[in-house]
Amino acid sequence: MNLHSSKHKCTECGKFFSNNQDLTVHRRIHSGEKPFECTVCSKRFTHSANLARHSRTHSGEKPFKCHECDKAFSHSGDLSRHMGVHTGDKPYKCSLCDKSFSRSSHLHSHKRQVHSNRRPYDCRYCGKRFKSSRYLKRHVHTHTGAKPLSCRHSSVCFTHYDQLKRHLLKSHNEGTWFTCHVCQKKFSHSSNLKVHVLRHEGVKPYVCSDCQMSFCTAYEMKRHQPKHSDFKQFCCGSCGKDFKRKDTVVSHFNRCSVKLRYVHVFMRQH
Repeated sequence: MNLHSSKHKCTECGKFFSNNQDLTVHRRIHSGEKPFECTVCSKRFTHSANLARHSRTHSGEKPFKCHECDKAFSHSGDLSRHMGVHTGDKPYKCSLCDKSFSRSSHLHSHKRQVHSNRRPYDCRYCGKRFKSSRYLKRHVHTHTGAKPLSCRHSSVCFTHYDQLKRHLLKSHNEGTWFTCHVCQKKFSHSSNLKVHVLRHEGVKPYVCSDCQMSFCTAYEMKRHQPKHSDFKQFCCGSCGKDFKRKDTVVSHFNRCSVKLRYVHVFMRQH
């Protein structure tokens, strides 16, 4: 007898579920149904638990507390990651760069984002592809102009959660600063502090395979690598000139478009 009950099988992807309720929630992935709406910013979710987690970005509620230092978090996953600070346990080691992680999911994410060129998530507006759904969601806001996150102390709205977090810290002194033990510089995110401390220690775990130059972050290495290629993937929308790096073409475009506006004004006046 088949242990899987056919009534709990998704007809779209063939995945099985232990009960009909889980199957119903899963089907929303295929249908795009999002019945749970945030009363503050109108963002919608497929599951009530996702809405509850999102609502804490507005309320500031942090129900998950660390028993070691009493630090509080809005998501249980954030607390789990934080506990690694106290235990120091990082059993999952990357075979490509020897970086270690406290959870296997973090290792998988690291390999996909740093060591893989696979980009399975594409933007429906411009076709640009991304390595993770999180990066895609951030990018889509550049097309829609959406600012779903609002400050509960003022009318200011933000596109990304890290922008809201910085605002709450700087403008309302709400939240926790992460302070460097060497120079006392403060950061709104622990990840930024970690990179900063690496610079004090001279640790550069990311090594270019072409020239062996090393970097503190994967982003810095990614910005460096186009130097070894003649491929210019970015194009100026004003003059058509090609560039290797995105930041270079953006800087050029700003200067180029201003220059063209002056030319157009000059032509109209003469």
